[in-house]
Amino acid sequence: SRQDFQVRSSCTLQGRVSLATAAMAQSKDVVVLEYADLVADADLSDKLLEAWGEGGWGIVAIRGVPDWEPTYNAALRQSHQLAHLPAESLKKLEDENSMFNSGWSHGKEKLGDKPDFAKGSFYFNPLSDMPGSEEDRKSFPWAMPPNRWPEELPETELVLKKLGTAMHEAVSHLARLVDRSMVGRVEGYNAELGRVVKDTEKCKGRLLYYFPPPEAKDAAAEVKKSEVPEDGWIGWHNDSGFFTALSPDIYVDDKTGEVIDNPDPEGAGLWVVTRDGSSARVSIPRDCMCVQVGECTQVVTGGLLVATPHCVRGCRPAFTSGRQVARVSCPCFIDTHPVFTLNMPEGAAREAILARGLSTKVPPLGDRWTHDGQSFGEFLGESFKRYYEWTLKVVR
Repeated sequence: SRQDFQVRSSCTLQGRVSLATAAMAQSKDVVVLEYADLVADADLSDKLLEAWGEGGWGIVAIRGVPDWEPTYNAALRQSHQLAHLPAESLKKLEDENSMFNSGWSHGKEKLGDKPDFAKGSFYFNPLSDMPGSEEDRKSFPWAMPPNRWPEELPETELVLKKLGTAMHEAVSHLARLVDRSMVGRVEGYNAELGRVVKDTEKCKGRLLYYFPPPEAKDAAAEVKKSEVPEDGWIGWHNDSGFFTALSPDIYVDDKTGEVIDNPDPEGAGLWVVTRDGSSARVSIPRDCMCVQVGECTQVVTGGLLVATPHCVRGCRPAFTSGRQVARVSCPCFIDTHPVFTLNMPEGAAREAILARGLSTKVPPLGDRWTHDGQSFGEFLGESFKRYYEWTLKVVR
């Protein structure tokens, strides 16, 4: 769920996971907040810190979002049709000027220096077809590009905008809770994320279609049916922005589009790095929206809230019964304007912020957040470069 700059690296493929390894891995239910409590500005600071603090896993669930399950199901079901449109239709949806951050993108990301064809993405802004000012779109074409919608699928625009708007609304309430939680805990906190998030037009949905892995072509590959690349669908990364809203995922038969149960529920899906450095699969309740905290929020809260490395792991072939299984999800990246300055609170120390959430799976935050007062846009640019270099180092 990394954002912006389409030539994103898909990160590491340094490990493979076997049946036995996955069986021994941890699984954890996320902390759940009630939507009604968020709207009412209830003090849920302790729960937020449990989820996003130094001992948490960087993800929180929200239950009770109005009309949530039919909203995300309608949106996710668009992905199979979209991913299987004729090549000429998909080509019309590509937007090179935005570095493929609007419309359709497949094979534009890089795994090291090679195109990544493991997934296709459809990017959209749920809040505005023409976000920001004309100058914004000229200066930050990757951050605020105009939308592109598929003519063949008129329902897609309606259901994706409904999903993304619901996500933005929920995260706006959550951002107010962040402000409340800083009071008395972080000296000099002044980011006003509640106001900034409510007013932002920097909001990007990413409808993802994870294609089935290539079928085994020889006896040696057959033996590996009990294994899968550790982060084969999306590589290990931290979310570089402020907040990432997530829908539950669905799995489909790639040939028919039929929605099916996850055939590998202990292995496939979202994985995080726990604070002790081990990996754990996250169980997202079907009736909940989840929100992950990003590195920019870590900076402006003085490290009280901590981003967590995560990846998406594919289905092990031994569990799919010969079916070509694809995964569908839709994160929405909800951020500030690119000129927003990343200032740590007056009472915070840079070293303490950088020490939180350290992991060998992602480039160090200190290599990308280069100085206090760095703009959000500059930080994303540095993150893009460092992730690309990081992946080249790993895959070689």
